[in-house]
Amino acid sequence: MIRSNVAELLNSNNFLQEVTLKGWVRTFRANRFIAINDGSTINNIQCVVDFEKTEESILKRITTGAAISVKGTLTESQGKGQTVEIQVSEIEILGDSNPEEYPIQPKKHSFEFLRENAHLRIRTNTFSAVMRVRSALSFAVHKYFVENGFYNFHAPIITGSDAEGAGEMFNVSTLDKMNIPKNEDGEIDYTNDFFGKETNLTVSGQLEAETYAMALGKVYTFGPTFRAENSNTARHLAEFWMIEPEVAFNNLDDNMDLAEDFIKSVISYVLQNCKDDISFLDNRLTQEDKSKPAIERNEMSLIEKLNFVIDNNFKRVSYTEAIDILRNCKPNKKKKFQYIINEWGADLQSEHERYLVEKHFKCPVILFDYPANIKAFYMRLNDDGKTVRAMDVLFPSIGEIVGGSQREERLDVLQQKIAELNIDEKELWWYIDTRKFGTAVHSGFGLGFERLVQFTTGMSNIRDVIPYPRTPQNAEF
Repeated sequence: MIRSNVAELLNSNNFLQEVTLKGWVRTFRANRFIAINDGSTINNIQCVVDFEKTEESILKRITTGAAISVKGTLTESQGKGQTVEIQVSEIEILGDSNPEEYPIQPKKHSFEFLRENAHLRIRTNTFSAVMRVRSALSFAVHKYFVENGFYNFHAPIITGSDAEGAGEMFNVSTLDKMNIPKNEDGEIDYTNDFFGKETNLTVSGQLEAETYAMALGKVYTFGPTFRAENSNTARHLAEFWMIEPEVAFNNLDDNMDLAEDFIKSVISYVLQNCKDDISFLDNRLTQEDKSKPAIERNEMSLIEKLNFVIDNNFKRVSYTEAIDILRNCKPNKKKKFQYIINEWGADLQSEHERYLVEKHFKCPVILFDYPANIKAFYMRLNDDGKTVRAMDVLFPSIGEIVGGSQREERLDVLQQKIAELNIDEKELWWYIDTRKFGTAVHSGFGLGFERLVQFTTGMSNIRDVIPYPRTPQNAEF
């Protein structure tokens, strides 16, 4: 007999068919009703046992977390809350679960407790919903780019360059830590290392993607990136996934068009294809809000926020205009902001970005033309000599979700910026080469995938939208 899954059976009206189902016990009550889940949906299916015809030794082993196989007849449910159920004729215990030791009992657990049991937290409704949405978003990302003529590009994970210029990278080395070789200047001699030079885990695949865009036209990376930033916040991870499209001949306006269309597409896909999970997460967020002080509650439900992004045109505002708005707004004048905006050139914080989106414009916002001194070397310098063709997409609740720019395609300007920042030109010779041979206007952006999952699921901590979070002092599992 072909094994069915819970999602198929809950949507079936082919009653009286014989079915086989395998999954994990969520609850077992009255020695009669088993709630089984197999991961195919957030919903469980009720299986009704005839305890008089079932061996007592089997009934005792039907505990929360146990893996079981049931055979029986699909029937119309007589109870409330479900349309179908399985009248069980045969049960097999595939894997026992000791109820005295199994930590994920059917009760409310704190997210901190579940992070400590990350290998089992996927068996809860919240995390199974989050991870199904994450999977759907991942598919939607590839679907969008393939349908729009992009080629997937696998950027190297081990690199000798620092795309961001931040210097907060994880070093990759095979040198003997107990006997590190030094050169005449007392510095580490990397010529004896595996790659013959200092190498790190990548912070971005952008620079390499640019080189491929100069031949394939439209490429995108979707892979792991790493930041050795000692930030123990709800917004930061040491290991995370980045989506980075790069397009030849696109200017900044084209880049903004792409970012808006892409985000709307992937969120629409999830709303259409993960209805049960999104509905559950929406209700979870609503219930969570009830326990918060009124001032901390979300102004929109999860589904309202997702539709807010899909249904509104993104407002495009220059950094200079945004600074004027923020400098003259009530929260700034009354010193309600943690970071007061006094002058042009300030690096905007999440509180400023959210004010622009949620209070002032009441729609997603794209800021552009930032001060050159707070942005990376590869961004195209504007004619004013003080701003660059950078862009950030701002969302409600989360602030910045996308950062991108039109790249500096002019060889002389790029070399001048590299020199001003004391970047070793020899380390980027290959990147500079692309400005010598067929240079062209091109643009791209980066989107932290976990930020996207966090926004789409309504989870407040980024550690709860990746299977096994890597953070300072934490590399468990």
